Amino acid sequence: MSDRILLVEDEEKLARMVEMELKYEGYEVEKAFDGRRGLELALSGGFSLVLLDIMLPQLSGMEVLRRLRRESQIPVIMLTARDSVVDKVAGLDSGADDYITKPFAIEELLARIRATLRNKSGQGGQDVPLSVGPLVMDVERHQVTVRGINVELTKKEFDLLRHLLENKGRVLSREALLDAVWGFDFVGETNSVDVYIRFLRSKLDDAFGLKLIHTVRGVGYVIKED
Repeated sequence: MSDRILLVEDEEKLARMVEMELKYEGYEVEKAFDGRRGLELALSGGFSLVLLDIMLPQLSGMEVLRRLRRESQIPVIMLTARDSVVDKVAGLDSGADDYITKPFAIEELLARIRATLRNKSGQGGQDVPLSVGPLVMDVERHQVTVRGINVELTKKEFDLLRHLLENKGRVLSREALLDAVWGFDFVGETNSVDVYIRFLRSKLDDAFGLKLIHTVRGVGYVIKED
């Protein structure tokens, strides 16, 4: 049974585009174009996740989120043109599970949806090892092995590798990786991702003669079997 997503967005052109992409990925989608209707639908149940704009007529997205959280813990990803740290903190403190600013790449939105749904259904599927080729990650044991050999990783290396594995076969931008692994309030350069990718390649690809972590020039990184 496919997940049902509620999209609350007053920009109808954007809503139609997102709806089309979500349906292409196999999700069922229902739309609302104002906050009052969005809240009514969200409280009616039957949805796996809500994509919620902040700037909405009738009720703001923040108010919808506050009222929703009194009765429901359904996952909510905020969609908004507001990209200040204050707005992000307000959204997350009000109970949002994630926050993505416009304009966004649809691939990043889909990755965040997948991650949020995993986190809400068994804490990210921790009972199922993540793998690519001979590499296996046991999230519960915080353990990575290649051909049965233990690989020692720092916490940041482990978190970066985990996010790549959770999105196996999908190209992730440096910005998306920074946001997912370092956090939305990270102050620094995107080359932090490049540095840690080099650490992972040294411990995995180079050490075992593999080619798992690939660079997509001008875009970012993807993990897959060569």
